[in-house]
Amino acid sequence: MRVLVTGAAGFIGSNIVKYLESKSIDTVLFDNFSHSNYYNILDANGEVICGDVTDKNFYQSIPEVDAVIHEAAITDTTLADDAKMVEVNYNGFLNVFNFCIKKNIPLVYASSAGVYGKADKKMSEQEKTIPHNTYAYSKYLCDCWSRKYVKVNKTPPIIGLRYFNVYGPQEVHKNKSASMIYQLYKQMSRGKRPRIFKFGEQKRDFIYVKDVARITAEAINSKKSVISNVGTGRSRSFNDIIAILNKLLKKEYKPDYIDNPYQKVYQDYTEADTTILNQFLGTKAEYSLEDGVRDYLENYLCYDQ
Repeated sequence: MRVLVTGAAGFIGSNIVKYLESKSIDTVLFDNFSHSNYYNILDANGEVICGDVTDKNFYQSIPEVDAVIHEAAITDTTLADDAKMVEVNYNGFLNVFNFCIKKNIPLVYASSAGVYGKADKKMSEQEKTIPHNTYAYSKYLCDCWSRKYVKVNKTPPIIGLRYFNVYGPQEVHKNKSASMIYQLYKQMSRGKRPRIFKFGEQKRDFIYVKDVARITAEAINSKKSVISNVGTGRSRSFNDIIAILNKLLKKEYKPDYIDNPYQKVYQDYTEADTTILNQFLGTKAEYSLEDGVRDYLENYLCYDQ
């Protein structure tokens, strides 16, 4: 099998490439390197193609492949250029989608838990989605198009994966868009009190990127089209993260609570309903938050033990 991975030099994309190649699957790495880092794919064996998914003719540079995993996107939710966000995340998706339809090959694409907006219970794929920023809206458009098209057309399997809060190795290039786990680690490892919004009880479904990479790669084998959450099914607070980091770093830092300037568009709570992930895709997250953060720190961030 040969798999095209768009956004291959990005955070999640590069971890997917690494997982695929660990299973002896041939890869084609597609990226325009505008929001990624070549360092993430230095050890990759696949063919590298520099290109942009917003180019309707991008397919002309693609060799024969058996499936596509689409990760190319702008993920900075604070980007002020709404037109750019939608152009890359939605129009780019449509180009990749049409390529897969034409070639009759499976497509697995990255959606986001951001499509749900604010919630106070587990987020189910059947629930109404109310995105609160342009990034989430761009992913909402992808899901709407996928569902509408699949409903009235015969297609190869089209699998949309709504990633929850992903953290782990190869995210450093994202800077301010990197996970809160990385941001808090960076502060605490430099001797600073961790800064979080008042009062640290906001909860997220944090999922380790190794789980995300494995689940995404496994989704290629789905026989039917589906949109599925990708989370652990358990939300944890920012205070929990600080407690875990304090234990691993052997510190006793107290949080520095600050006001939240993004309150109107901020998700205070995310937690995945994993029914479809478990039953339809037949898989689940394997890393607990404690295990994932420990692996991240010990094997990639190299803190002093």
